[in-house]
Amino acid sequence: MDNQPKNPLHGVTLEQILVELEQRLGWRTLGEQVKIKCFTDQPSIKSSLKFLRKTPWARDKVEALYIHTINNKPIRRPKSAPRETSSQAPDTTGFVWPSIKK
Repeated sequence: MDNQPKNPLHGVTLEQILVELEQRLGWRTLGEQVKIKCFTDQPSIKSSLKFLRKTPWARDKVEALYIHTINNKPIRRPKSAPRETSSQAPDTTGFVWPSIKK
């Protein structure tokens, strides 16, 4: 097995990526950042996995968003946890989509 110390996605499954993004951002923000139907119309991990495994360009966008998110964002509080007085959406202004053209 190759040793990939500089690859942030090494050893992380697509399902783990989706679960982490859903916990940190929520489906609404995820759908705003990556405009694909499986995030906006009755979103679920199962339907998203099915689509992303078949669609490389969408998977590339989700992986890029994941890398940006894990490096910059705190985890969103669960719905049952008490909210702070100033609730703000995650700041995604510094995120730039990478070019996926070959």
